[in-house]
Amino acid sequence: MTQRTAGEGDQRAPLPNGAGVAALFSAGFGAFALAVLAIVADHSLTFKHLMIFYTPTGPLSGVTTTAIAIWLIVWIGLDAAWKQREVRAWWIAASLCLIAISFLLMYPPVGDLL
Repeated sequence: MTQRTAGEGDQRAPLPNGAGVAALFSAGFGAFALAVLAIVADHSLTFKHLMIFYTPTGPLSGVTTTAIAIWLIVWIGLDAAWKQREVRAWWIAASLCLIAISFLLMYPPVGDLL
């Protein structure tokens, strides 16, 4: 019986990160879409009325439904395109930036300035 040292004979190919990056980027893009749609609905009377899908909740129903649809479309598209690929790390950084910008835009003092 022979003993193997760590790393010896362990020649596995690295797993592609495309599916994970697609999920992360779509989450950032969806959050950004939610923030932008909410700001536009607050400032535009026409868009506000367009976003009323369910009257008791007002434009919030349309804003969140549209943002979820955008998130799902982006996630499905990027997952199909990147599933078996190794995606560059700057996509992860862009995702985190989108999430951070979204949080800032959803903070009322910042969102109301726009």
